[in-house]
Amino acid sequence: MKKREKIDGKVFLLIITILLFLVMYAAGLIIFKSKGFAKPQVFLNLFISNAGLIVIAAGMTMVMITGGIDISVGSIVALTCMMLAWMMEIKGMGAVPALVIVLIMGIVFGLVQGFLIAYLKIQPFIVTLAGMFFARGLTAIISQEMISIKNELFLKWAKSKINLTFLGGTVNKKGVVNYSFIYPSVIIALIVLIGIFVLLKFTKFGRTIYAVGGNEQSALMMGLNVRRTKLLVYVINGFLCSLGGFLFALNTCAGFVEQAKGFEMEAIASAVIGGTLLTGGVGNVFGSLFGVLIKGTIETFITFQGTLSSWWTKITIAALLAFFIILQSLFAKAKEKH
Repeated sequence: MKKREKIDGKVFLLIITILLFLVMYAAGLIIFKSKGFAKPQVFLNLFISNAGLIVIAAGMTMVMITGGIDISVGSIVALTCMMLAWMMEIKGMGAVPALVIVLIMGIVFGLVQGFLIAYLKIQPFIVTLAGMFFARGLTAIISQEMISIKNELFLKWAKSKINLTFLGGTVNKKGVVNYSFIYPSVIIALIVLIGIFVLLKFTKFGRTIYAVGGNEQSALMMGLNVRRTKLLVYVINGFLCSLGGFLFALNTCAGFVEQAKGFEMEAIASAVIGGTLLTGGVGNVFGSLFGVLIKGTIETFITFQGTLSSWWTKITIAALLAFFIILQSLFAKAKEKH
């Protein structure tokens, strides 16, 4: 019976998410067949455009499994992009040291927020709300104008294509074969995703994260170090925010104040659509990946359709979010009755 509960509650939400993505993509193949939706590059673009969000959603999933939340991630992404642009273009710093500095900045950010949440027991929403305002304000202080990144090494990273010749190619009007491709940012995002999955699934620390989110009092009674676990989760999340910001900057090659506004809500929505419970204790980073892909597929639909406003993406995501929250509530009530 316990095994059946586990399948019904945890895996069923993930299955629904995967099936929803497959149905949506199949619909796109049918509706936009004449516009080239079936090309492998269209699917690969879902990963290219959302590499940063995949990384951030993975970190958000960890935080939400503990029963926490982090609404500062969008502002940290903006701060990361601005710091990279400012250090390389205004201060003449190299791309590598600039990257190291922003990654350390993310760790420090996560350390401070994690300490306030885990050891001072301040509500995660309040702490990360303050973090959101602080990071966005600091971004504006660095520069209120957009700074374009022109550093040669950084642009080389941004433009480095990895051709996937095994998927075949298309011949353009000039007779040149164009192969499907991805960027290194996609490889980094997938490595992070697999790494977090292994961490959560196969390590003692990962099991502790689930235990803390499932029932913090029980975790304490089992002798688990709840405060240290929460602190480390926010530190890892801070690092992933800066890494995701770096991947985001590879796509935009610029830093500006309004960058990644609302990114935190996209990460939370992706995690929830992927089956992560808002109450903690349940979550899977691959579910969050499919949540990101669903969001990317909706954006692709709007692009191929050509006349719809981009705001329809947010409207559709809001509807899906409400649907999955209702599902979570129904499963929770069914479990209580049982």
